[in-house]
Amino acid sequence: MAEKRNTQLEALLAEFGYTHQQLADEVNRVAGDHFDTSVNCTDRHVRRWISGDVQWPWSRYLQPLERIFGRSAQELGFVARNAAAFRVASRQTNAQEQPTVQRRTFIAGALTATLGIDRTPQRGRLGMTDVERIRSTIARLDSHFNGLGGAALVDAATDYLTRLQRALDHCVYGERVERALTKAVADVAACAGWSAHDCGDYARAAQLRNQALQAALLARDPVAVTRAWSDLAAQAEHGGMPAEAARINRAALSERHLRAAPLITSLLHSRLADCLAQINDPKGMGRQLAAAERVYDRADRTEAASWLAFLTPAELSGLGALAHQSAGLYGRAEEQVAHTLDLLDAKFVRNRAYYTVLLAELQLAQGDAERAVATVSGVQVSGVMSGRIADRMERVTAAAHKPEGRP
Repeated sequence: MAEKRNTQLEALLAEFGYTHQQLADEVNRVAGDHFDTSVNCTDRHVRRWISGDVQWPWSRYLQPLERIFGRSAQELGFVARNAAAFRVASRQTNAQEQPTVQRRTFIAGALTATLGIDRTPQRGRLGMTDVERIRSTIARLDSHFNGLGGAALVDAATDYLTRLQRALDHCVYGERVERALTKAVADVAACAGWSAHDCGDYARAAQLRNQALQAALLARDPVAVTRAWSDLAAQAEHGGMPAEAARINRAALSERHLRAAPLITSLLHSRLADCLAQINDPKGMGRQLAAAERVYDRADRTEAASWLAFLTPAELSGLGALAHQSAGLYGRAEEQVAHTLDLLDAKFVRNRAYYTVLLAELQLAQGDAERAVATVSGVQVSGVMSGRIADRMERVTAAAHKPEGRP
């Protein structure tokens, strides 16, 4: 009797954009990276799984497959040979993951395939054509962060970072390509750092941001160095060290090359304003916000780097709102957040959720719990995966429903 074809696995390959050989390569990579073993999977294995010739792969293949697709063996269309085999495989795999983790893994795998991360060269000679392809992938990574949030992106971004570092170690290239590749490592590490930050994994974010700074220094790219310092300043501010963050931002603003980089200069002024608000310097905060707007007015956003695409007039207003919130000026901050939401482009789904939650927080801070509940209930979180935003939504909802007079 002919075996039943595994149409579920076949459909997943089409959905993720894998060829048989690409899936085999990904199984080999995941087995080595996450299970510290070599499995020598080939396209022939994949064809036999889909045809139904093999209805239950060996665990050395099954574990990577479940990790790649974020699905259990049964959801991948495999049929256990017997109950004992099913029990053994279940113990050895991570099929009992929470739905959120499964979804995150699923999206990361889809992004890896869709963005072409899995096709990053790992050997041979690299030229500027390869560099341009890498730059295009980085631009798409930056765009996805605004749409999906960090939880969806952090695994794909760190995967890409590992692949680029391997390319640096094992490929052949000239000096120009070397600098471009090192700059790409800095860019991806910075993106991964913000993605980890968005997940609430601040230790991992700090590690990635330090990697970004090191790569930027090696690439001798002043803008990448400034970006890395700015991100480390944000890390210090979140860690309760606004004075240190202010010093880092001031040092970054003193660099001469920023005269030709008005967008990042505007961002640094805005972030410095928030730091100064936190250390009780409202006049300094006001000066920095004014400087941010003044510099922004002469920026050409059509030539902006992909990671700065989020810095629209709406975002500039939102950064001002954060500074006023830090200064305790909640009414003014609420006005600016409302203005931000009016201006914000529909493609910035994650940012819209972020600022809507901020609006609810400001309403709650002014004692208007009813409006805060209504605002937070209207947050559009479909497709957004951000641990920070989810945690803040829960805190606002819990605080708004707390009976008056109770701690």
